[in-house]
Amino acid sequence: MATLAGSRVPLAEAAVLRTLLLGWVLLQVAGAAGTRDVVAAYNLTWKSTNFKTILEWEPKPINHVYTVEISPRLGNWKSKCFYTTDTECDLTDEVVKDVTGTYMARVSSYLANATSSAGDPPFTNAPEFTPFLETNLSQPTIQSFEQVGTKLNVTVQDARTLVRVNGTYLSLRDVFGKNLSYMLYYWKASSTGKKTAKTNTSEFLIDVDKGEDYCFNVQAVIPSRKTNQKSPESPIECTSQHKAVSRETLVVIGVVVIVVIISIIILAVSLYKCRKVRSGRLGKEHAPLRTV
Repeated sequence: MATLAGSRVPLAEAAVLRTLLLGWVLLQVAGAAGTRDVVAAYNLTWKSTNFKTILEWEPKPINHVYTVEISPRLGNWKSKCFYTTDTECDLTDEVVKDVTGTYMARVSSYLANATSSAGDPPFTNAPEFTPFLETNLSQPTIQSFEQVGTKLNVTVQDARTLVRVNGTYLSLRDVFGKNLSYMLYYWKASSTGKKTAKTNTSEFLIDVDKGEDYCFNVQAVIPSRKTNQKSPESPIECTSQHKAVSRETLVVIGVVVIVVIISIIILAVSLYKCRKVRSGRLGKEHAPLRTV
């Protein structure tokens, strides 16, 4: 009997172990069934111009949704774009708080109809992003230009950003200061040979040949950067000395015409008054004498 009792103990332990193993397998199967349709995001990419910053990723969800989280380096994670079916998230409001800082982001995937998540959802980390070093520069705008004699003056309009200080949006010049330069590419309208000029302000004043028309465009540059140094070039503008002369001539002709017209009117009025006076005198001379 002792032998039989002793053999039952190992058998009972084996049954418990089999039960625990079966339970663990069932849990794994259930977990796999609950997450088999969740697709982790991939190809996470930052898109940023003048600090307007959007995180994009793939794929377009079919039966799941995404939530984005962002954090400064060594900071706390903040959730954005909760349970979205979009594949992009605007993170501008977060990165403009400190454009010189470095940010981390991640995209988590959830089942679309899930009310709660069993365990941590699959997520994908984005590359680190430093706005001051990586945001793209927009195409510059030429505010005004004028060619007078041998001087060509070109003024560039500093683009506005979404960076705010005391409720005021800053320009690129406000943010980058002397780190921001402009390149001017200019050439005679009758030639293809280009010349360049550089300024750390927003204005160019260069020497040109008198009487020659010039074409030009500008480009924003941050030389201190290793990448994303240059913006797209602005549309080409051209001066026209002949048109300027024609306009001046038209103004002179217009003034002369006005003076002539005024003189004719004054002369006509004077002649009319003179004739009226003469008619009055002649009328009195030929009038019959009154008899008393």
